Amino acid sequence: MRPPSKPRALLLPAYAKINLGLEVLGARQDGYHELRTLFQTIELHDDVVVRPRARGLAVRCDHPDVPRDEGNLALRAALELQRYAGVGKGAEIAITKRIPVGGGLGGGSSDAAAVLMGLDHLWGVGLGPAGLQPLARRLGADVPFFLVGGTALGLARGDEVYPLRRQVRGHTLIVDLGRPVSTAAVFARVDRSLTPRENSHTIFRFVSSDLEGLRAFPILSNELERAALEEAPDLADRVGRIRGILNRGGAALALLSGSGSSFFGLFEDGRRAQGAQSALVAAGFIVLRARTVSLDQYRRAWSRSLRARRARGVGNQSRSRHHGDHRRQGHPGRGRKAEGLRIDRV
Repeated sequence: MRPPSKPRALLLPAYAKINLGLEVLGARQDGYHELRTLFQTIELHDDVVVRPRARGLAVRCDHPDVPRDEGNLALRAALELQRYAGVGKGAEIAITKRIPVGGGLGGGSSDAAAVLMGLDHLWGVGLGPAGLQPLARRLGADVPFFLVGGTALGLARGDEVYPLRRQVRGHTLIVDLGRPVSTAAVFARVDRSLTPRENSHTIFRFVSSDLEGLRAFPILSNELERAALEEAPDLADRVGRIRGILNRGGAALALLSGSGSSFFGLFEDGRRAQGAQSALVAAGFIVLRARTVSLDQYRRAWSRSLRARRARGVGNQSRSRHHGDHRRQGHPGRGRKAEGLRIDRV
């Protein structure tokens, strides 16, 4: 009789996000802020390996600025699931970073969501994405989105997530300014000049309109950008130069992501994106190029990852230097032809 197979380690992609738009409506009684935001998954991702062990939890990462204790959101995610489900088993978590740390791209939140999904599968808890949402909300406002993915509307703290019927397809450039900006400090600056309002203006118009392609995007903005640049005034000149290069290169949208400091451009044409990337690199900036990831692509990528065995050699990869075209990471829609910016219905 064949002995039962040992639980296998899982290699999971933890995708980055950008905020296509972000509005701050007012402060909440719980100390957070009422937001309206448009999340968009992009193909840039960390690699997260979860490996079962008999007892205890441990996390390691190849980036020196990522903590190895409960300051690491991925480890806290494992602890939350362990306590909630009453699981006695342990796990090792290994993170290979490609998403810039502290850049407003949701890397830590995405890593945490990957751990929730991976351990839910490995430990046989069986909650699934919907059942994991309450745990994700306790971990942070962005974590719930990474259990959904694609193009989605974020309400409340940003933790009430609704996939959009129209999914954005396009090419993005991410400019890594290498300067983390404190989210708490940015919101404190916003509070000084905030006029509370009951609802958003541009984001709901974008979601409810029948606008297609390039025409839809100029109405969007990030209301944290001004406060972020006041908090980090040394970035203002660089952001101005970046926006100018992106706009001249044909970007449909050029914004700070979240509270910063990463800046992105969204393009219809991959060749224009490549041209703008070359101009930014020539100007001395670190630039990543990534396509958007739709809801269906995100779901398929997760389904494959949870079914697949761990690839040989995972955990020994060197950290990306954040240069060049990151399509080599393996887009979830790998093999399809390059597409322009469009809005697909799901």
